[in-house]
Amino acid sequence: MAQKKLAIIATKGSLDWAYPPFILASTAAALDYEVQIFFTFYGLQLLKKKLDLQVTPLGNPGMPMPGGMEKFMPVILTALPFMQGVMTSMMKAKMKKKGVASIEQLRELCQEAEVKLIACQMTVDLFDMDSTQFIDGVEYAGAAAFFEFAGQSDICLYI
Repeated sequence: MAQKKLAIIATKGSLDWAYPPFILASTAAALDYEVQIFFTFYGLQLLKKKLDLQVTPLGNPGMPMPGGMEKFMPVILTALPFMQGVMTSMMKAKMKKKGVASIEQLRELCQEAEVKLIACQMTVDLFDMDSTQFIDGVEYAGAAAFFEFAGQSDICLYI
């Protein structure tokens, strides 16, 4: 029986959007899937050696707030300049308290499980990104090369 394949396209570069691709990829790899993650546009932030990811509370009305604050705090208040930092600090503290693995740990787990991490070459060029800022082991390819794998995959996810 052929090995199952999972293709993931990661387009977001914030803390709250960093977890899904790495959790799903590492889980699939543990279940013996062949996995590739294609990082494009802002998703390329997740490949940087030095991560400074923030939570994105603005425009995220589904985000639970401590003490049920979402019931009386209008979403518009998340646009205040300090709210992103506050929400990021709160989220990181909660994750630490609950023992949730860091993005760096999940990323390393993916690499150990032979998940291919592919940076979109067009986006790297578009944003004049310095590839020396990326972690070791990243491959570079265009969308056409990724589609070769994605077209044969059992599951394709866009995150």
